[in-house]
Amino acid sequence: MAKEFAQQFYKSSAWKESRTAYIKSVGGLCEECLAHGIYTPGKIVHHKIPLTAENINDPSITLSWDNFKLVCQDCHAKEHAAESRYSFDEYGGVVPPIKKNF
Repeated sequence: MAKEFAQQFYKSSAWKESRTAYIKSVGGLCEECLAHGIYTPGKIVHHKIPLTAENINDPSITLSWDNFKLVCQDCHAKEHAAESRYSFDEYGGVVPPIKKNF
């Protein structure tokens, strides 16, 4: 589910039209899987630069095809796992985030 600040954006005709056109432009396949020779239908147009409350009204972020990547559900989960604050050790235990002091 979209974060509250992005809900109106994802309902907008500008997003829906841009999303549909982008999917057609890449042939409807997951770009990440395709890069590995695997043909998987794409389901989610992922924003490479994540949407935030600060950039949600910036079309160069929200609607730019340069910021899009069509991915399948599995690849989308991997994209967001990479952004996670937590990581896991070799035994599956949670490793807390490293605090930066700046």
